[in-house]
Amino acid sequence: MPTQRLLTEVLNHAFAGPVTSLLRALHIQPTYPNAPISNAFAMELLVFAILIAYFLIVRATLSVETPGGFQHLAEMTHEFVGGQSESIIGHGHERFASYLTATFLFILVSNLMGLFPGLESPTADVVVPLGLAICIFLYYHYHGIRANGFGYIKQFLGPVWWLYWLLLPIEIISHFARVLSLTVRLYANMFAGDLLTLAFFSLVPVGIPLVFLGLHLGVACIQAYIFMLLSTIYLSLAVSHDH
Repeated sequence: MPTQRLLTEVLNHAFAGPVTSLLRALHIQPTYPNAPISNAFAMELLVFAILIAYFLIVRATLSVETPGGFQHLAEMTHEFVGGQSESIIGHGHERFASYLTATFLFILVSNLMGLFPGLESPTADVVVPLGLAICIFLYYHYHGIRANGFGYIKQFLGPVWWLYWLLLPIEIISHFARVLSLTVRLYANMFAGDLLTLAFFSLVPVGIPLVFLGLHLGVACIQAYIFMLLSTIYLSLAVSHDH
């Protein structure tokens, strides 16, 4: 059985039976029936709870005259993501701001989890970045079809009709490659960051590891931004009418 974080142990102790029954009902046989909840899933639930609490606090403390720290942070995040989406997508970017902001915050908080003792970054498990990449893949294709209708297929065909047969499979492969690119970039960086931090803390518990914590912090923020930026670019290409 793999090593479990404290939160994972608590969740498995409370919900192992129902979760295992649910998985078996879906014809999925868990590797460890007594501990079907993984560390990554437990960390995702914690990130979800943190973000829900953050949004509730912001909503409860909204004030025009005396905005608090949480409100300032929320406004800065909204302006940052909104500014990026406006410069890349242009007209109609407001429709996607909430999704992009939620994605950015989820990945950022997930990446930062590895900085705290007893926790780990769920994005250091390949399943989590893959799930996020599939979500944005489906999201931008949905909005591409919604914005362009049947004309969305022109994006896959190229400018001249006699090259359709060649460009169509190439474009389809390139779009699936985006999922792979988003997954590997986020997973590899966060897995390496967690591994280096753990290794140096095990060898030298004081001093030098602080440098790697700083690097981990920088990588966590950069990777969240890159994922959000690429998602915005893919959305821009999908909803554009100039295919």
